[in-house]
Amino acid sequence: MTELAQQALPLADPLAADGDYGHRVVNKVIWRIVPFLMLLFVVNLIDRINLSFAALEMNKDLGFTPEVYGFAAGIFFIGYFLFEVPSNLILAKVGAPIWISRIMITWGIISAAMAFTNSSTTFYILRFMLGLAEAGFTPGIFYYLAAWVPAAQRGKVMGTYLMASPGTTVIAAPLSTYLLSFDGIFGLRGWQFMFLAEGIPAVILGVVALFYMTKQPADAKWLAPDERTWLEKVIAADNAQALKVGYQDIWQAMLSGRVLLINALYFCTVIGIYGIGLWLPTIVKSFGLSNMAVGWGVAGPYLLATITMAIWTRRSDRLGERRWHLALPAFVATAAFVVSALLGTQLIALIPLAIAAAGIYAVLPLIWTLPNKFLTGLAAAGGIAFINSIGNLGGFVGPYIVGYIREATGSFTWALMALSLGMFLAGVIALCLPSGLRNK
Repeated sequence: MTELAQQALPLADPLAADGDYGHRVVNKVIWRIVPFLMLLFVVNLIDRINLSFAALEMNKDLGFTPEVYGFAAGIFFIGYFLFEVPSNLILAKVGAPIWISRIMITWGIISAAMAFTNSSTTFYILRFMLGLAEAGFTPGIFYYLAAWVPAAQRGKVMGTYLMASPGTTVIAAPLSTYLLSFDGIFGLRGWQFMFLAEGIPAVILGVVALFYMTKQPADAKWLAPDERTWLEKVIAADNAQALKVGYQDIWQAMLSGRVLLINALYFCTVIGIYGIGLWLPTIVKSFGLSNMAVGWGVAGPYLLATITMAIWTRRSDRLGERRWHLALPAFVATAAFVVSALLGTQLIALIPLAIAAAGIYAVLPLIWTLPNKFLTGLAAAGGIAFINSIGNLGGFVGPYIVGYIREATGSFTWALMALSLGMFLAGVIALCLPSGLRNK
């Protein structure tokens, strides 16, 4: 067997060698950090997607056209793109507790300030600033998880953590539409009250994160000394393996073919995530439903996506395969978008939209198992942030193109066709993954 082929083999599972002890340590780590990180992610997502529910009333109040709304929804990701890599490099230097706390406090303040939007200009500025404030959160969490969770368990853990993404919408959809009914409270419109009510928890949790999060395993007083030693040894072995097949230099990592390929895969997937995510309430509203009915109608597709994500990531880990587990759900989402587009404004179109959401979110967590297979140290911090920043430009493209096509054609038919093209390209790119990235 050639040296390159040996390097491409999946990492050995340290839990298999250390038995119950290894399982106990890893489970202790997971239960300590993952639920709290998921809570932070839930608040992050609520503050990111609540705009889609505010749009049910805000656009009419302020006279925003579909193109204005689509551009403002997407400009968030321009700010995100500009500060993503610097933010994650700072996190790697100062530690996750300090930097995640800073990120959350600033985004909570700006998210609450969205209540005072009164023109397209302030709308654009606040959304852009929110992107700047949030930059580094997602890659920072992934970098943090890689410092705590052995590589062989990251697919499952990433899947569990990212279940908060579709799962949040199951909660946020009825909650946000319910808060819209608080019209007149403190002299505010319902959408203004919603922004304030959903922005404040981020500030509170930002303070809590500073004291709850532990910077690195060596500092974990909640682990026994032998548990800390074992975990540090396993993580160090993972990093050594990553160095054999990858990069430690930041610029070499960001310009590598593997990073660029993952960038393209994530970009196309994010077009689908936010193309549907920031427009789904408006699409469902076009079926002739009330605001509260829209909330429950939007929750359904994301409930299916949450269940699918949990099952699919565990299946991928169990079989040790990534490529087809990325490609197949992408192609399913492609077909589902086409069917939904052909059904138009019939209520039954919600079924293929739900299947499309499930396909997209089955892809998402598996993408994030790939970078740490060949990145470590500052290269991991910079590379992961670079993937997230470039990929999240799809968060600008998706909402904007849906808004542009909707305004130009008067329907969502061709907009959904455009989203199907994005997911088709994601499936094709997944099939092009090099051998070293095809297995767990």
